[in-house]
Amino acid sequence: MKQRYLPALTLALLCSLAVLAGCGKKDSNAAASAGNAATEYVVGADGAYAPFASENEQKELVGFDIDIMKAVADKAGLKIRIVNTPFDGLFNALSQGDRDILISTITINDQRRQTMDFSEPYFVAKQLIVLPSSSKVAKFEDLKTLKIGVQSATTADEAAQNLVGKNSPSVKRFESMPLAFQELEGGGVDAVIGDNGVVTNFVKNNPGKSFRIVNDPAFPKEYYGIAVKKGNAELLAKLNHGLDQIKADGTQDRIYKKYFADEKL
Repeated sequence: MKQRYLPALTLALLCSLAVLAGCGKKDSNAAASAGNAATEYVVGADGAYAPFASENEQKELVGFDIDIMKAVADKAGLKIRIVNTPFDGLFNALSQGDRDILISTITINDQRRQTMDFSEPYFVAKQLIVLPSSSKVAKFEDLKTLKIGVQSATTADEAAQNLVGKNSPSVKRFESMPLAFQELEGGGVDAVIGDNGVVTNFVKNNPGKSFRIVNDPAFPKEYYGIAVKKGNAELLAKLNHGLDQIKADGTQDRIYKKYFADEKL
């Protein structure tokens, strides 16, 4: 009896091993597929910062930063997915791994370099002051006794703090620039400080609201960079390669003229 059924048992065992081997192969293929899927990089951008990034009617992000990011990714051979991310949550999203790349008018400075790495600059910016046409403000220093609106965690926020003090109630912080401009329209603040591209875009598109812009030379030049997690040298090198390519072939100039036709790059 034992000798008679031994070959059958052996055959059954071999079949089982073959099935397991097949499963192992499937698992291996699944792992490989998962690895390929992981090459999609999630990009964070604040969609309330026109003309750099804003939502269209289809809830898609459009704007200068978005076009630059797509062009860089194309030249670098990167698969990306851009996700609308409020500015005050951008840096945490990067450090926690929820975002792989950030492009959102992020000024390169020493403080930020401590927690993230930056590409070469892709835009030169400066701060501007927007206020009612009736305001007597002529320079940044004149804001010392006034209520100042800024977007939270931006370089404009830092500038206001340096002027009136870190905890001064004179500084009103907002989640987005549209909210800051809305407060200015309602008289809740006397002035708003913001990046030149955003401020000029707002004033240009609101000609009936009697706003004017003050350009104070005291504001230094700022340079926007694409950010990645600290130490991610491989991804950073690819982004810099993409930037070099769009600068060399004129793509960056064409994108710039699309959004800032009246300004020089």
